[in-house]
Amino acid sequence: MAWFDRLRAGLSKTRSAILGEAEAVAAPGDTRAPAPPPRDWAMDWEDLEFALIGADVGATIAAEVVREARAERERGATFRDALERALLDQLEGDRMRQKLRRVGFDLDVTRSVVEPAGKVLMVVGVNGVGKTTTIAKLGRYWQEHGKRVMFCAGDTFRAAGSEQLAVWGERLGIPTVTGEGGSDTAALAFDAAQRRIARGADLLIVDTAGRLHTKHNLMEELKKVKRVIAKADPGEPREVWLVLDAVTGQNGLEQAKRFHDAVGLTGVVVTKLDGTGKGGILLPIARELQLPIRFVGVGERADDLQPYDAAAFVRALLDAPAAA
Repeated sequence: MAWFDRLRAGLSKTRSAILGEAEAVAAPGDTRAPAPPPRDWAMDWEDLEFALIGADVGATIAAEVVREARAERERGATFRDALERALLDQLEGDRMRQKLRRVGFDLDVTRSVVEPAGKVLMVVGVNGVGKTTTIAKLGRYWQEHGKRVMFCAGDTFRAAGSEQLAVWGERLGIPTVTGEGGSDTAALAFDAAQRRIARGADLLIVDTAGRLHTKHNLMEELKKVKRVIAKADPGEPREVWLVLDAVTGQNGLEQAKRFHDAVGLTGVVVTKLDGTGKGGILLPIARELQLPIRFVGVGERADDLQPYDAAAFVRALLDAPAAA
């Protein structure tokens, strides 16, 4: 199954949360079985606003989406097209692009995140979001794109945390720097950063222990890891990504705020979109935090994590066909 089809299937719960009350408008005279995706939808604007809020878009953004969609509808657009344009404007419209560029981000997903000179990517998140598995999938993705990747198994607080990434590394043929259970993550990251330079690897992905974003001391440890990496490899890590479980909904927005304040996030990876109707959380992350969403995940397979494309996301969400 192609990625767009998997994304569309994975967003079915969020689509149901938003369009569950909508009336499908079929193409005239179309009696094929099974029925094709509806040509359009019909829905009360107030119902749409409440549905968007229920999908964790947030009240302010929901109101803006409805206002923009109504304006598009009045200009002659179909309901689906009007909603698609309004959602896409929130995720990557001119205003969003200008905001992200002001803080040094670019939304061009066709560019490789890894530069030839090499980079360190530090990955953070709370417990249970699938951070280590996500790192393995990211490593596989870049490996398939010709990059020499290394892992640093920095989740030394969790039993078998380091071992889990080491197993992934062995399976993928990716060198993994590991330490003993309970060892200092910052020291391990320092060693790994130096080894990346010595080996000439293109990318080092540093795992960190999952932690509650409300625990001050644990967040301070993340700051230390970032500082120590910079000592071993000046200017790094240039990327700090948060892995966010879509199931957490609006709580994920608070997580992102806390981690961003602590270590200066440069991107977000949203996983488990297939397990929730709260996929609307992508909108406030992009809009309120002005953080680019880098990858999205909709399943357990290694290739179920792919670079985020706002246009494809919105079309999949609204059950529209893939762009030509």
